[in-house]
Amino acid sequence: MKPLKFAAIGLDHRHIFGMSAGMIAAGCEFAGFWTEGEPEPLAGFKKRFPDVPRVSDLARILEDDSIQLVLIAAAPKDRAALSLLAMQHGKDVMLDKPGCLTQAELSQIERCVQETGRIWSVNFSERFEVPSVTLADQLLDQGRIGKVVHILSVAPHRMNEPMRPDWFWNPADYGGILGDIGTHQIDQFLHFTKSDDAEITRSTVGNFNTPQHPEFQDFGEMNLSSDTAQGYVRLDWFTPDAAPNWGDGRLTILGTEGYIEIRKYMDIAGHSGTDHVFLVNGTECTRFDASDAGTPYFARLRADIENRTESACPQAHTLRVMRLAMEAQNRALKLGALKT
Repeated sequence: MKPLKFAAIGLDHRHIFGMSAGMIAAGCEFAGFWTEGEPEPLAGFKKRFPDVPRVSDLARILEDDSIQLVLIAAAPKDRAALSLLAMQHGKDVMLDKPGCLTQAELSQIERCVQETGRIWSVNFSERFEVPSVTLADQLLDQGRIGKVVHILSVAPHRMNEPMRPDWFWNPADYGGILGDIGTHQIDQFLHFTKSDDAEITRSTVGNFNTPQHPEFQDFGEMNLSSDTAQGYVRLDWFTPDAAPNWGDGRLTILGTEGYIEIRKYMDIAGHSGTDHVFLVNGTECTRFDASDAGTPYFARLRADIENRTESACPQAHTLRVMRLAMEAQNRALKLGALKT
């Protein structure tokens, strides 16, 4: 069987590195890439994938019937239009979050998915690219903490101000902190609680320490509720420079018989490295090194493209995550400098 061929269109966010590497690891062939101008991630992309050719005309990728999948990490305001164009040309799509910025764009995408039968998969990398999440799924499937009743998620990020493009500072161009980063946490809430839907019961956004970019949101939070579970999320851009990674992302899954804590990227004053999982229940208090647990999303997506299945992530789930993230963002109470 010939390897599945994919291409990248838009390299404006560094998430394209993990997206591309994941599909290569799944046995796919990287056929080429197109991007406008010289975005900041381009140099790093070329170092990682030096043999992947750049094409000057996007049509060469769209009209190449041998390319089945396109990866999109363009500026967020361009992602919906590129997704629609790709699906209308018979391509399946995997793209960086947020997959789109407005409810109108999301409705267009949903109609296009229905009309074309194409896959529109947002890469929720805080789940799909994190081996410790894979292990947590296995522990949950084994019933090690009983029924999940609450999710606590904190997702600090490092600002890295000098490397950020102009669109990064304008919520209308990137989706706001809840509409952007918040998609990860909503995805994880629905996934781990096995909920088809949820309600945003409270949400806030704020600018507490970025006066040079008065519209930027450096803080956000939200509460979620489903038929079976509750959740709280805190997002921010306050990772200190001394931290060994870009953020101390943590996820605590509370069950009726115990809890699991995932320390995805670091374990402060604990073990070195990434992907730490802690399990506490009636008979166990255990730490797991989950670094070798794998990230099955990419192989599953390849299988979905080849077999027209939904094993990587159900399409309805992806669309619902995006809709809830926009709702949380649009109704958020503004705090700090944003109040004025």
